[in-house]
Amino acid sequence: MRAVLVRDWCEFQDLELESDVPSPPLAADQVRISIRAAGVSFATTLVVAGRYQRKPPLPFTPGTEVSGLISEVGTEVDRFEIGDRVVAALDWGGMADEVVTPPATVYKVPASIPHAQAIGLTNSYGTSYAALRWPHLLNLQAGETLLVHGAAGGVGLAAVEIGKLLGATVIATVGSEEKRKVVLARGADHAINYQKDSFRDAVLDLTSGRGADAIYDPVGGEVFKQSLRCIAPEGRLCPVGFAGGDIPVAPANILLVKNATVCGLNMGYYYGWSPDDVRTRYVARFTSMIDELCGWYAAGLISLTTSETFDLADFQAAMQVVLERRSIGRIALSMDAPGA
Repeated sequence: MRAVLVRDWCEFQDLELESDVPSPPLAADQVRISIRAAGVSFATTLVVAGRYQRKPPLPFTPGTEVSGLISEVGTEVDRFEIGDRVVAALDWGGMADEVVTPPATVYKVPASIPHAQAIGLTNSYGTSYAALRWPHLLNLQAGETLLVHGAAGGVGLAAVEIGKLLGATVIATVGSEEKRKVVLARGADHAINYQKDSFRDAVLDLTSGRGADAIYDPVGGEVFKQSLRCIAPEGRLCPVGFAGGDIPVAPANILLVKNATVCGLNMGYYYGWSPDDVRTRYVARFTSMIDELCGWYAAGLISLTTSETFDLADFQAAMQVVLERRSIGRIALSMDAPGA
């Protein structure tokens, strides 16, 4: 099979696609997925370079989200059959023609969702769904003001759409006028180009000085710090990543004065990227979440946007779009198979 292989820690641009990689063996408690599409994300560059929280055993294939068809089922697996159409959140292995994985983070999806769009269900829309809806996180309520950073990216655009669906007033921040138009078209009530304006000042102006009740932050760094300067009393701020590169520290005095809460979300914890591996504990919760997201898509309430799809052989070009922040929603790799 074809696969991108990381034989030693390196920069992503040093990787190549190999065409004669042996198919991975299937254990009794695993399924094999014939991959039709895979997601491309900034975090993958950190994993490849050995700078992520968890280091896969070498050699490995990067990529943590795929859509495809079940092609083989282990003897101990009873949730899936050959031919089932699925999405999966993986430890690694997505940038290849096939992968074997435990079934706990594999989910059935309807044929109405194209593979290149289905990849957004687990990490992008799943992360935003959890951050906005779970009671111990942002727990967004109708009528509240939601501030979404990086709003034209994969998780950001998902948060804009879900926030509107939940009845919030959504303020989005983006880095260009083109992206500003995109998020407004997807339902944001207000969109701020942070390259031109101070989002802190704009948020306070738009909320008559009160600030945002809930803040969704996949960027980190200075964006996180300024978010605390425009958070409402009893507001909640949820960091879900650090695409900006810098990991901020929350000043406790602001949290105290504002009665504010910072609640982090590492979605990888639920998908197996944790020492205690809690995947099987959350099968019912996550299956229900994916089913609800698929229902919202069928009803036209969310878009599952994938702005560009590249052939697996062009995986470097796909990553370049992500690194240059030119993507709208998700970037996908296609395995060039029927139905992709």
